[in-house]
Amino acid sequence: MEYLLRFSLAASYNAPYAPVAQWIEHLASNQGVVGSSPAGRIRVSRVMAGVPQLLAGRSGREGFFYVDITEKPRPEGGPAGRAKFGNAVKYKVMGLKIPKEISNITDVLENAGFEAYIVGGCVRDLLRRDIPKDWDITTNATPEKIQKLFQKTFYENDYGTVGVVNEGAEDKTLEIVEVTPYRLEGKYSNKRHPDSVSFGKSLGEDLKRRDFTVNAIAYSVSKGHIVDLYKGQNDIKDKIIRTVGGPNERFSEDALRMLRAARIATEIGFTINRDTEKAIQNNAYLLEKISKERIRDEFVKIVMSDKPMDGIILAHKLGILKYVTHETEAGLHVKQNGDHIYDVWEHNLRAVQHSATRKWPLHVRLAALFHDVSKPETRRWSDEKKDWTFYGHDVVGSRVTKKILERLKFPVKLIDTVSKLVRYHLFFSDIEKITLSAVRRIVKNVGPENVWDLMKVRACDRIGMGRPKETPYRLRKYESMIEEAMRSPVSVGMLKVDGAKVMEVTHETPGPRIGYILHALLEDVLDDPDLNSEEYLIKKTLELSKMSDRDLRALGEAGKEKKEGTEAEEIKKIRDRHWVK
Repeated sequence: MEYLLRFSLAASYNAPYAPVAQWIEHLASNQGVVGSSPAGRIRVSRVMAGVPQLLAGRSGREGFFYVDITEKPRPEGGPAGRAKFGNAVKYKVMGLKIPKEISNITDVLENAGFEAYIVGGCVRDLLRRDIPKDWDITTNATPEKIQKLFQKTFYENDYGTVGVVNEGAEDKTLEIVEVTPYRLEGKYSNKRHPDSVSFGKSLGEDLKRRDFTVNAIAYSVSKGHIVDLYKGQNDIKDKIIRTVGGPNERFSEDALRMLRAARIATEIGFTINRDTEKAIQNNAYLLEKISKERIRDEFVKIVMSDKPMDGIILAHKLGILKYVTHETEAGLHVKQNGDHIYDVWEHNLRAVQHSATRKWPLHVRLAALFHDVSKPETRRWSDEKKDWTFYGHDVVGSRVTKKILERLKFPVKLIDTVSKLVRYHLFFSDIEKITLSAVRRIVKNVGPENVWDLMKVRACDRIGMGRPKETPYRLRKYESMIEEAMRSPVSVGMLKVDGAKVMEVTHETPGPRIGYILHALLEDVLDDPDLNSEEYLIKKTLELSKMSDRDLRALGEAGKEKKEGTEAEEIKKIRDRHWVK
């Protein structure tokens, strides 16, 4: 039996016929080419797949490609019959641009006699015309054989994944490419990881174990051939997240897949298939078995997406948000005072969404999400004001935020930064009453390195309230005052003497007194920035060293009214920069 393949190109696909025929012959080289003609026809012994992908992958062009394949019986002992073509199938040619760092790896594997496919999210993103965030390659080579083929690799896991290092890659996503053998997985007794992993022999075995159809697509770079056993391309077209196989089985294997479904849907703007959604709602409790670190990583990706508000709402709808940050859900239907048009839940979500719209970093986004997290527990009705009050929600919220981030195993430094931003987000900003001294105090509290991020959180707070501007005149005025204050030392680290110098001149031993002296010196300098000279500070240090621990501690911790000591000309330049007086 033979088949006759006739092809034609739409006008939008700007390529001559001869090269196209050559590429089709190349694709058919392993499938029994019987003959071909320059008129756009090729006779092959069996039907070929992946023609459009090949053309796109090799030429980089786009357009439409028409293919008509007709079974062509050959009478025994006689010539081939004349083909009768039916309706041509119209394929969309997609330009799958594969970086050389990836094609080099797949070429090395194939030249060594192994199969090699890019697979998973990178293929999904390529088909969506997006830039992959990472690249994965699957092969029938074992980890040991993979390592022998490449100059620099590492293999530090139980799942066969070898990291192939591309030194000097300009694109950071290509510096390390994960190459994993085809895998077979055992049961998931702990709902987190397979009890056993063995290496498979076929690509089909590997694709069968994957989570969602859109991630179970493989692509051969050399052949331009797509392997899609679970109709993932259809789901990409329809923008649907659907599990490979039964959703209950997939989620009972690894419960994190439920949160991953919400994350992927958020990142690429897809919806979750109804059966998959229902299975998530029914199996949400299994997330209790998942490590906090893995949950944190998926949560961070939602927060760092372009639409974290949609992602958090989706996680709530699916019943999985409570296994990440149940404190956030406490704001649902909690009405606020007259300054707000949204409840606490929506206000916080709109705040974090604004941080994403502005492309601000993770710590700002987390602070925006949690800045009012404790309003529900601090809400009290005021008969005097005839409205709700939330006294202390910034202080309580800072502690709650710290607990949330610690529970999710975030780094200590990030926890400290986000907690500070939540603690001081309610800074006093009445420009008619606030002094430069008070502004310096805010800078000291959050740290000079965080003060501008505090202003970003305040901007998110405003937009979350439904205000049209993130930086009205009074906040621009406050920003100018911050810049003025930043001219002066606002932390111990900015003093002209340090702890070592204090011990040198006072002969004090390391201990709390050194800190007390430094903070007492800072109080003087906050009062008059011109005092930040080594000569004055050493003289003052000798005086302070004669004080008792009690008096010194009181002086070091005491709050004082500070003076404004900046040059008028520089202040004017700063204020002009912020369009304020």
